[in-house]
Amino acid sequence: MPIVSASAGLHETLALLTSQLHPDANHKEDLVFLRNVFSEKSISYLMKIHEKLKQYEKYSPTPVLHSASCLAEDLAEELQNGPLQEDERELLLLLSTPHLKAVLSAHDIVAQKKFDPVLPPLPEDLDDDFEEESVKIVRLVKNKEPLGATIRRDETTGAVIVARIMRGGAADRSGLVHVGDELREVNGNLITHKRPEEISQILSQSQGSITLKIIPAVAEDDKLKESRVYLRALFDYTPFEDKATPCQEAGLPFKRGDILQVVSQEDSTWWQAKRVGDCNLRAALIPSTQFQERRLRYRMKMGSCPSPVPSKAPTYDRTEREDCDSKSALNGKDVASLRRSFRLRKDRQGSEAQTPDANQTDFLIYEEVTQYLPRPGERPRLIVLIGSLGARVTELKQKVIAENPRRYGLAVPHTTRARKSHEREGVEYHFISRAAFEADIQNDKFIEFGEYKENLYGTSLESIHRVLNQNKVCLVDVQPEALKTLRTAEFKPFVIFVRPRMFDSQRKPFGSSSSLSAGVTEDDLQEMMQSADRMDECFGHWVDYVLVKEDPLSALAELQNVLERVQMELQWVPVCWVRR
Repeated sequence: MPIVSASAGLHETLALLTSQLHPDANHKEDLVFLRNVFSEKSISYLMKIHEKLKQYEKYSPTPVLHSASCLAEDLAEELQNGPLQEDERELLLLLSTPHLKAVLSAHDIVAQKKFDPVLPPLPEDLDDDFEEESVKIVRLVKNKEPLGATIRRDETTGAVIVARIMRGGAADRSGLVHVGDELREVNGNLITHKRPEEISQILSQSQGSITLKIIPAVAEDDKLKESRVYLRALFDYTPFEDKATPCQEAGLPFKRGDILQVVSQEDSTWWQAKRVGDCNLRAALIPSTQFQERRLRYRMKMGSCPSPVPSKAPTYDRTEREDCDSKSALNGKDVASLRRSFRLRKDRQGSEAQTPDANQTDFLIYEEVTQYLPRPGERPRLIVLIGSLGARVTELKQKVIAENPRRYGLAVPHTTRARKSHEREGVEYHFISRAAFEADIQNDKFIEFGEYKENLYGTSLESIHRVLNQNKVCLVDVQPEALKTLRTAEFKPFVIFVRPRMFDSQRKPFGSSSSLSAGVTEDDLQEMMQSADRMDECFGHWVDYVLVKEDPLSALAELQNVLERVQMELQWVPVCWVRR
């Protein structure tokens, strides 16, 4: 490490630190990021300003005037009353700018110390029941935000105890309230005989200053351990509908797919978390994995909760599958006529639906995630497209590849049918015998396969590897059940769910002008909507992006934009894909 003199300023210290940063294989991205941050001109200017202010601070400066704004107004009025020189005109222009006015106003507020809260005097009539050193009077100032603490009733003594302190809340920022403190009074009102719900309501409704009389805990060592765990929520949660939460106002509502930063896991039942992207720095409560799983098991046992993961997901028709005996693409006519019998046939032994066992069920609660971006030289991420009835996913995928065949590639499928005169081995299909195909099925070499007109068709893992090894982005459209095979660290798939837009803002079916409506009946639209909803319910927790398709052109442009961002921007992926 470089030796830094005691007199060196912050700017010199960070400049020296930057010169000593040598990226290694494990921390290259982090060190490059730090070097770029420290090299920014804006950071350099801020550090120099900081050093100047620190030097000026030694003289204990006091404001010359408490009203710089009035002085500026008087000066501007004086300048306007006479002829102006060039420098006077420039000064007048500066004094009239809103930015300088705001700076002068902030100066006056600080100089006059108007930012300090006005607190009432401490109560003089303290109870004599407590020794002076055993009672703590805490005065907090809060606005409309919650106090940031939850309470409970001690079952043995009946005392009202501070159960937890929420990270970033008013109580946490004060540093005066601790877990285990006994709460006696709120704003002079005795609360020992009130229920915790009533006390919480009093605290939440109080504005401005709140005076608490507290008996400190014997040990005030409640420093929360900082956690850097990020979770993707796999279910929707509404605290106001959860009767088990210790404080509904302190709960964090979230939707499936939200990224949550867990800042404290000290409570095994209720974790403290923030939603990534929220400007609110205060943590809130979410059910822990153990608690949520425990009550889901109980609900399943009582029969009030269905199996969270279907033992056998519904089989979807490959509506968009190109006719296996024809090279022509789908023409987009009557959707009902396109419902072919090409179905997924993962005919594994024991795949029949069974009654779910509550002790063996994988509950959809949270998935630990981290941010990931493919490094130079690393294989691109696999792009997996799944689509409901009417989404025409195959057609969309083929257009992307046709527009940029050097960047995007197609996993060439295998088939047992005879090769036609115009077809080439390894281009349209890999042509193999039925015996070889069935042997590959037994060896789990296919991510999906099916039979059409007595011929077998399937997409193999090997065909995907061929594309990725060429440093091309491989696009596959599969049945959603195939995600169980593809969601691995090997492929790191980015899953896009394509669903057609079938209703306008008034929830009415589109008319004849819609690209979806040609030859489509209301029954067809209803079935497509049910297909999309069913797919979202069963497999939505694996989806990274939902593309609502209105027309082919806009859908193609949106998909291309998403594909660019996947390779260029950080994405949240399961942590097990990155940590080895």
